[in-house]
Amino acid sequence: MEKDPHPENVEDNDNVSSKSGDEQPAGSEENEAVEGTTSDPDLSHTQILDEVDRFLEALINAEDKSNPPSEVPKSVELLSEMVEGMINNYVNASKASEAKFGRDPEYDTSLMEAVNRISKLSIELGEFPSSSALSSSLNRTSIVLQQAMSFLGEQFRHLLEGTKSIVVEQKSHQKTWKQTSFNYSHQESDRCVLQPELESNKEDEFPGFSQETIYHMKKIATAMVLAGYENECCMVYSILRQTAFKGTLNKLGYEYISIDDIQRMQWESLEGEIALWINVVKQCYTNFFSKEKNLCDTIFTDYPLISQSLFTNLAHTVVLQLLNFAEAVVLTKRSAEKLFKILDMYETLRDLIPAIDELCQGDCAQGLMSEASETMTWLGEAAVSIFCDLENSIKSDNHARTPVPSGAVHPLTRYVMNYLKYACEYKDTLKQVFQQHLMIDKPKNEQQIDVDDHDGDVSDDGSPKTTPFSEQLMTIMELLDANLDMKSKLYRDLALQNIFLMNNGRYILQKIKGSAEIHELMGDRWRRRRSSELRHYHKSYQRETWSKVLQCLSHEGLQTTSGSSYGKVSKPVLKERFKNFNAMFDEIHKTQSTWVVSDEQLQSELRVSISAVMIPAYRSFLGRFKQFLDPGRQAEKYIKYQPEDIETSIEELFDGNPTSMSRRRT
Repeated sequence: MEKDPHPENVEDNDNVSSKSGDEQPAGSEENEAVEGTTSDPDLSHTQILDEVDRFLEALINAEDKSNPPSEVPKSVELLSEMVEGMINNYVNASKASEAKFGRDPEYDTSLMEAVNRISKLSIELGEFPSSSALSSSLNRTSIVLQQAMSFLGEQFRHLLEGTKSIVVEQKSHQKTWKQTSFNYSHQESDRCVLQPELESNKEDEFPGFSQETIYHMKKIATAMVLAGYENECCMVYSILRQTAFKGTLNKLGYEYISIDDIQRMQWESLEGEIALWINVVKQCYTNFFSKEKNLCDTIFTDYPLISQSLFTNLAHTVVLQLLNFAEAVVLTKRSAEKLFKILDMYETLRDLIPAIDELCQGDCAQGLMSEASETMTWLGEAAVSIFCDLENSIKSDNHARTPVPSGAVHPLTRYVMNYLKYACEYKDTLKQVFQQHLMIDKPKNEQQIDVDDHDGDVSDDGSPKTTPFSEQLMTIMELLDANLDMKSKLYRDLALQNIFLMNNGRYILQKIKGSAEIHELMGDRWRRRRSSELRHYHKSYQRETWSKVLQCLSHEGLQTTSGSSYGKVSKPVLKERFKNFNAMFDEIHKTQSTWVVSDEQLQSELRVSISAVMIPAYRSFLGRFKQFLDPGRQAEKYIKYQPEDIETSIEELFDGNPTSMSRRRT
């Protein structure tokens, strides 16, 4: 049974009388229906609505809008009184800070039915020229409508404030950054935007609101828009949702930071803020924006243009603030360690733009995508600048005058190769930013040529096609090679120069082999050339170190060439040979056991190659000429090493530690 806001007017239907059409005052034919709806003041709730509906129908169907009805039925005033009474009942029912709408669905429905008719009356009466009767009714309905809209607007606000921000649920999540160990908890949040009639399995989509609350907000929004209070409704919604969204970002730990504060930040702090910013942006385009749009679309389901405008404005506000942070980071002093975070930010914005395109529409969306693209371009330019500055780092290291001890891998080599290894994990992104940089720098007539030249990854001969990024990578490698060659000259020992070049060359080659990204960019041809250079250094080392030693073991020159002893082994020459060999081998062992070859494979290759030359030569020399030395002290004096000792001593080379000669077997 319907609730009547005016119980004193409820009477038995048999006692309710109304004037028939024949009793209406004379008037124009087209307005007879309008004037024929006057009725008794004592009407039930339903009867008031029915009388008003008939009056509204007459107003709508009136063909001559210039001829206003001469009389307005009493039910119009009763409707106004009924709406005022119902609003008062709501206000008196609970605290001012609480939402009243939604507690009694039947009463809510009665109010909305009455308010909708007040709204229609205000609109339809306004279509006619003012007259004494109409003016009074129009003013009255307008005042009541304003009161109703004020009340509904307040209820709309209370319902929206029921959840201050999108609920953020903490979930265990670890993000592995390409170049740092920073890990941030991945936090997700949902907010419910559902109508009661929607499937219940979607209820978790917006846990911040119940289905009933969504349904009530939709009813209020629809009523306010129909009544012409669209701006007021949208303003309340926009302000509260932007505040709630800000609260959601705050729960993730994100706070607005001014450009000046960003400029003053130490890199360690800023790096953490960037990681947080990346997480927030990703949450926005993968989670928050879509749920916020669903909320908006559901509440304003009958008004898609309003919904789109509200959501786009909210997204615009949020994205602009996020872009401001990225632009401030671009303005900070550039340094090598910032490259990877800047590339992370670039990739994040690159993923954000399609999401904006999908979720937003209209000129505002296009403008927002344009601004995001511009910020992404600035990040790309910063990345290009930082990466190219690696050239200056290599060039500035040319002034060093102290060689690395023991011919080990130079710190510059380690730094550059590790930097390139990390950088090439962003290979595709760096290709993109370098290509964009080329498009910015070159005239348009040259841009198409470059695009055609770099189209595809492989040339006709199977080698990688050059791109602006790969060309820059080649430039850096050439500079590093030249720098290392210059540093090798700091060693006076030519053999140690070759050990230094081998150490660094092998380190570079192993880094490239271990990185599929760098290997792909450099190509097999470059790798083969690098391997050939290493073999050249190896041969040069062997020649500089062991050729003179092998001369001591040569059979030539040991036999006399004249006199009665022609053809016999000259003992003095033989003794000098053994003496020179011992001295030279001792010196090599003493010196080169302190040298460093950190790559185990290279170290083994060097030792094997030395043993392959020295041990057979020494064993042959010793086996043939040992007999010409008198046994005993003379033999021990000149024969310090057995072949096994030579082998043991060779195995002690390149360990970086001097080896005690007492370990030699005699």
